[in-house]
Amino acid sequence: MISSDNIRGYNDLMILSLLEKEDSYAYLLSKKIKEITNEKYIIKETTLYSAMTRLEKNEFISSYYLDVQTGGSKRSYYKITAAGKEYLKEKKEEWKLVKYVVDKFTLEEE
Repeated sequence: MISSDNIRGYNDLMILSLLEKEDSYAYLLSKKIKEITNEKYIIKETTLYSAMTRLEKNEFISSYYLDVQTGGSKRSYYKITAAGKEYLKEKKEEWKLVKYVVDKFTLEEE
């Protein structure tokens, strides 16, 4: 499993990538991250909510409520904003550069 310290700077990228595909609620985002990474990375609830709060404060995502089918309560859904799409693009470019640099030290020469 990947240490959260090693990947923390890229939680935003993962969350925004998922929200770019479809609106979602926090628990489902957590479940999808776990599933997509084959359980190599499990985002902690506090880490996820901290990221969601920061992303919303920076206007990269916005939230809205939908009625839940069972129980009649409301669930908070999130969607990516135009600013969030731009930020995601920047984070993807940053990741490519980070990966390039680290690969130079970790991949065997052919």
